[in-house]
Amino acid sequence: MEQLLELADRFLTQAPACDYWTLRLVEMESDHLEVRQGVVEPSALDSSLGAMMTIVKNGGIGYAATHDLSLAGLAAASARAAEWAVAHTHLGLFDASLYPRSSTRDDYHSPVRESWNALTVKDKLMLLQDANRALQIDDRIVDCSAWLARHRMSQLLVTSDGGRVSQMFESVHSGLLAVANAGNQTQRRHGGGADWPQQGGWERVTAARLLDDAPRVAAEALALLDAPECPNDIRDLILLPSQMALQIHESIGHPLELDRILGDERNYAGTSFVTPGMFGRYRYGSELLDVTFDPTLPGELMSMVADDVGTPARRAYLIRRGILERPLGGALSQARAGLLGTACTRASSWNRPPIDRMGNINLEPGEGSLNDLVARVERGVLMDTNRSWSIDDSRNKFQFGCEYGRLIENGELTSLVRNSGYRGISANFWRSLDGVGGPETLEIRGVTNCGKGEPNQSVYVGHASPPCLFRNVAVFGGDG
Repeated sequence: MEQLLELADRFLTQAPACDYWTLRLVEMESDHLEVRQGVVEPSALDSSLGAMMTIVKNGGIGYAATHDLSLAGLAAASARAAEWAVAHTHLGLFDASLYPRSSTRDDYHSPVRESWNALTVKDKLMLLQDANRALQIDDRIVDCSAWLARHRMSQLLVTSDGGRVSQMFESVHSGLLAVANAGNQTQRRHGGGADWPQQGGWERVTAARLLDDAPRVAAEALALLDAPECPNDIRDLILLPSQMALQIHESIGHPLELDRILGDERNYAGTSFVTPGMFGRYRYGSELLDVTFDPTLPGELMSMVADDVGTPARRAYLIRRGILERPLGGALSQARAGLLGTACTRASSWNRPPIDRMGNINLEPGEGSLNDLVARVERGVLMDTNRSWSIDDSRNKFQFGCEYGRLIENGELTSLVRNSGYRGISANFWRSLDGVGGPETLEIRGVTNCGKGEPNQSVYVGHASPPCLFRNVAVFGGDG
């Protein structure tokens, strides 16, 4: 961060003459280690450093990115951004005066208790080798892998209105995969923290219990080989937090992105069934559905103090008691739509402009334990861990497959089932919500590969949720 601060101070000596400017400096580092079937995979160590310059001038807006961080390089980027601002005055889809101005001054650092570098590369690879051996409990385990990943982003935003926001995000992520095969049947299970990345340091690997979790992961993959197919039926459905994260992401998070609703985002990942007139009145789900944008939860992947245009990040309800309240739109989209949104204008790197993105999108807890939810089900299925997903271009109709399923009969968990899946329509599905676990069941999960935009931007997204009960859902197995 010191390097970024020095660069910003040098830039201020030659800041461009215009109505408003921002300089966003980003330094990124990532490290990935993996051992697959006892063989060390090629490691991936990446780093980048660059800047995005945004200029608002004479009714237009333009931006330009550069990896040349000399004074001459930044001046050249400012000139290119100014040229694009001139083009925008003639061709732009919105009035540049709507572009948000920020004077926010704040800083944020991920809560890191133990450094990623506390262990040597040799020690990390030995841990992964041990995890591989712990997964190989049977000859039917035909593939297995264990991995460790670290991502660190230091970002500094300075503005002509005196804004200065420095943020350092760091996450350490571990995971396991076991693939079992018998004849024409292949099943897989993930574990070891694979579906719950969070901000933090090496302590995240300790919490994931990589070695301790390996026997369970392998045993469940093997058990699924002999399990019967999930029934094709209309049944009650309990989703555990791992699958709830994907459900929230695809059928609440993406549909509520305001640029989709405005029609800006359509080519790559579709638009949305949500329209501007729905906010404040549309019943998105049952009265048990409370969903928040919450950048304040410690350790969640996108906890922060401000977004990438300098709007302070505050907790807000998106859906309250089932009624749609506000979209996931940053300050510019809010001004264009005339709707209140959230501080969620984000970019994946220094060479991408900020666009409307999810941050931490959480389903608020209700009451009771997982056992309490199960006890309320006469005929149902419990599902965990996403395996496949499909959703239409308006983020409405969906079909999701899960790695793990168990039947529920007369209020009790019974036999294991394989190839479990379910389908539905977003609004109907969320209106069938009939049970939400209490605070003690809430789990912080996340997604590290949320893609959007052209050119593509892949970002981290946090999701927290308890287990949830849905009534009368279409479930299916491998032959359905």
